[in-house]
Amino acid sequence: MIDEMILKMKNEGILELLENVFPDKRSKNKNIPFHLILALTITAKMKIKTSLTDVPFAITNAETLSEIGWNIWDNERGLNEGLMSEGTIRNFVKKYTVDELITAYNAYIQDEVFVKKGIVPDIHVLDCTKLEVELSNSNYEGSEVIKDDGEYKRGYKLSSLRGITGDTGILEEIRFGNIKQHDLKLSKKMVLESKMLKPGDILINDRGFISREFMNQLKREREIDSYIPLKSNMEAFEQAVSIANAENNWKAHPNKKRKNQKIAFVGSLGSYWRSAEPENDVAIIGCVVYDTKTDEYHVFVTTDTTKTARQIIMTYELRPEIEEDYRQIKDFWKIEDFKSTKQNFIAFYIVMVLIGYLFFQLYKGMEEGEKYAGKSLPVAIKKYVEEGSKSVIIYSGQYFGIFGFLEFIQLYSSCGTEVKQCLDPILAKV
Repeated sequence: MIDEMILKMKNEGILELLENVFPDKRSKNKNIPFHLILALTITAKMKIKTSLTDVPFAITNAETLSEIGWNIWDNERGLNEGLMSEGTIRNFVKKYTVDELITAYNAYIQDEVFVKKGIVPDIHVLDCTKLEVELSNSNYEGSEVIKDDGEYKRGYKLSSLRGITGDTGILEEIRFGNIKQHDLKLSKKMVLESKMLKPGDILINDRGFISREFMNQLKREREIDSYIPLKSNMEAFEQAVSIANAENNWKAHPNKKRKNQKIAFVGSLGSYWRSAEPENDVAIIGCVVYDTKTDEYHVFVTTDTTKTARQIIMTYELRPEIEEDYRQIKDFWKIEDFKSTKQNFIAFYIVMVLIGYLFFQLYKGMEEGEKYAGKSLPVAIKKYVEEGSKSVIIYSGQYFGIFGFLEFIQLYSSCGTEVKQCLDPILAKV
């Protein structure tokens, strides 16, 4: 299924766009198109093949191999070297800095893929996630240690701006830092300068981005309305709950799954949450959610004063769905499974995983993949049924040959006993 996705990206002209943003820094051995190396690396990450040794053999579908051109005769390198080895890939990754890789990813999404596909999100989700590594291994470049929920953790932090398109989200811009950095510090410059945000857009945050000044800047400087949940120890939270109970104008929660919850609108909360320069504070309104089963309150506020309680909570409800996608990236896509302690190799791995994730999101929006809409990659793979004629790929060292099934049988029948014994394990898998 993943090979089929890669083939679709090739046919859509998405793969070749990689060369527009990732400069080819190879000084020699340029027989292999650069976008092909990247395509194989992305495929390997999508198949949870995290080692560089897996990259040359990542694609196993004969049609995809032929279409992307991974079937090349090289006159310069001997049979023992092969066209592509782990050393070849390692050497070219060494040539890139972390900033170059992150910048290339952002440019690929914003200037190439979104432009080609005409994707223009109006709703965005800001998020930060911790990327943990082995606590005792201090060799991880640029990593830091923090104490989180009573446990010590070592690692990095990835900030992402995700654009909502249809029923999915695409990571349209990212920043990479160490785990000690505060979410807002890592993300603020990205958001305030991002060309993905335009006047009238919506930005959904979590509590890690609580800042009156940040909300003011977004509204005043960029005309972006933000949505964020308040902390229970904030005055605005307490006042919102008090006002909602006093007015007693509760409505049923619009999400049918939340039968035990009800909501209430509260206006003019700005005076209860002030910045250091209150004269510059923009107006905010809120939605109070009361859970009758747990006897707990939640308060969500926004700078868009035209919204109702229902509209506020329905907008914020987009965030949990996107957070589930992020959980899949960590749990299934193994975004933390780093095989190197070098920071540029870690950044390269992250970028390749995220481009693979992008391909899956794009594929679900196409005719061939629309049946997987709303499904995670593991679920989609389980439901996938392979079609078409069978082919056999025989690998020997760094080289391979592609044979139709009938052609392979004819080849097998003409071989001697010694060769047949080598081919028997392959034939048993067909």
